[in-house]
Amino acid sequence: MTAQQLKNSILQMAVQGKLVPQDPNDEPASVLLERIRTEKEQLIKEKKIKREKNPSVIFKGADNTPYEKIGDEVRSLADEVPFDIPDSWEWVRLGELFQHNTGKALNAANCTGQLKQYITTSNLYWDRFELDNLKEMYFSESEIEKCTVIKGDLLVCEGGDIGRASIWSYDYPMCIQNHIHRLRAYVPLCTRFFYYLFDLYKHIGWIGGKGIGIQGLSSNAIHSLLFPLPPLAEQHRIVETIDKLQPYTDAYADVESTLDTLNTTFPERLKKSILQEAVQGKLVPQDSSDEPAEALLERIRAEKQRLIKEGKIKKDKHESVIFRRDNSHYEKRSSEEVCIDDEIPFEIPESWAWARLSSFGVFSSGKTPSMSNPQFWNGNVPWVTSKDMKRPVITDSEMHISELAAATMQLYPAGTLLLVARSGILKRLLPLCKLGIDSTINQDIKAFSLYDIELSEWLFYGIKAFEPFILKELVKSVTTVESLKFDEFAAMLIPVPPLSEQRRIIDAIKTAMNLLTPLSSNPLFSL
Repeated sequence: MTAQQLKNSILQMAVQGKLVPQDPNDEPASVLLERIRTEKEQLIKEKKIKREKNPSVIFKGADNTPYEKIGDEVRSLADEVPFDIPDSWEWVRLGELFQHNTGKALNAANCTGQLKQYITTSNLYWDRFELDNLKEMYFSESEIEKCTVIKGDLLVCEGGDIGRASIWSYDYPMCIQNHIHRLRAYVPLCTRFFYYLFDLYKHIGWIGGKGIGIQGLSSNAIHSLLFPLPPLAEQHRIVETIDKLQPYTDAYADVESTLDTLNTTFPERLKKSILQEAVQGKLVPQDSSDEPAEALLERIRAEKQRLIKEGKIKKDKHESVIFRRDNSHYEKRSSEEVCIDDEIPFEIPESWAWARLSSFGVFSSGKTPSMSNPQFWNGNVPWVTSKDMKRPVITDSEMHISELAAATMQLYPAGTLLLVARSGILKRLLPLCKLGIDSTINQDIKAFSLYDIELSEWLFYGIKAFEPFILKELVKSVTTVESLKFDEFAAMLIPVPPLSEQRRIIDAIKTAMNLLTPLSSNPLFSL
């Protein structure tokens, strides 16, 4: 049970007369209603309110069910009342208990009257108001009378969060805008009881519900709301009991919020922890029979030289080769050797090696075919944009282009790693995925074409392990566009395990995630 469900349950008991015992000595609600009708007649006589043409009178019939008389028409309310109430209670339309009206509509052209502060639905919250930075508009004398609230008035949102309510508890008056209802009781009532009724009706969908209940809250709608009316003394006892229970429901809500936060943040924290253990060589044991990572890197360099020789890629004038000597890490670029110990973020096993990300492949960007050429569109060649990068493996795209358009672009084979280099979400997420299909890409995406496609899974997890660092240090904002500092990203150091250990680590990551049922559907771990 959620905190809101617990609160709803308490309020449901309260409005059904089940929260506190009835007292036979209480003046029944029917007598209270007669006093209200007498007071209304007096106000009509004094011309302070107008007589309602067809007032509602609800009474209990011979069959012990409620009926309503409006004018000369009498109809059964058996299907309309939502629950049974005690004999000393009455069903009543809200307009019979409260004089109600809305405030003034905003009119910037009207500059007559008094300039006064006013509140809108944006100031009115459940059981509280936020009154910083109030706006002002002009109110005439008649508008001030109609649109001013005083201490004890119940205010209800007509627009915005329909039905949201609070009691004005301040000692000074305040004007209201037209999307707020002001409810002022004809005779003294326990207004907080009716606040709780709005709270319950709202949160169980009887006001502003989707597909059920009252969708809007016009003056007619709020006037005709069907509310249970307890004896006045019982109204106060009910509210007193609810208020006594509130610290417990608040504590329950705090615990629920803490658990929700843990449930929300724990998967992300666990993911980061697992990836950190993985890239540091702590997730699975090393095997001395594994071919060391340096042999793998030598093969990658040899493949790179072959592609250069065949003219498929350009020669790297500053090719990076990282090696160990005297318990330190050095990097050779051309003929220069530099100690890079200050760049090494953590220790790795002896059989592992460090390498720049750019050592594993070639980065390139896509483009958008000419929008003016209709022959370039509606073809069958996938064209990947950032919208498609919702899962780690792309097996289809939202947009497709023609083979004619694809011929003017580079077609990337399945297995290529993709990342978004220009995006509005880079500050909180590095969109990274692997192509599961041959595809073209747009200009906001960088393709990482690997010399050895078998490294794609390890590099995917390796880059993800450094995501917090990348988002914090390697993303720049230019106006509203966030871009990856790409040269620095390509130069980032990545730890490289032996190929056999890579496979064991990846299996261990996926196994760990599958053991945690709530996380098993996490797209990060479905590569």
